[in-house]
Amino acid sequence: MKWKKQKRKAFTLIELLVVIVILGLLAGFVAPKMFKSIVKAKKDLAKPKMTIIESAIERFSLDCGQYPDDSMGLEALLIPPAGLEEKWNGPYLKASQLNDPWDNPYIYVADGEINPGSFDLVSLGADGTEGGEAEAEDIFND
Repeated sequence: MKWKKQKRKAFTLIELLVVIVILGLLAGFVAPKMFKSIVKAKKDLAKPKMTIIESAIERFSLDCGQYPDDSMGLEALLIPPAGLEEKWNGPYLKASQLNDPWDNPYIYVADGEINPGSFDLVSLGADGTEGGEAEAEDIFND
């Protein structure tokens, strides 16, 4: 009898299981590092977004002769405040730019505590509440 060489057309079950185990181990080592990178990237993005808002507030101030007060808040960058319609030359930003990387609104304080004589912008971090550490740490403009 002659044995014919058979051409394999598929993977064996053992080969598939070995590949699945290897992929699972790789995912177990890579995924936590990747999630840490995402958290750090969001935290690093909060400051540059604040700089964009600060720039818009400065343009508002140049046009209207004043910074938005607490009653106006950051909405003054989107719609003209009462009494300033003639001077207002906005919108100065898009509504989506007023949210931090965690999609929480930035907090605007007209009489700054962190920046006396100016204004404060605050991101409450990942948890959206005051205080916190690591990714939940509050971020202020300098």
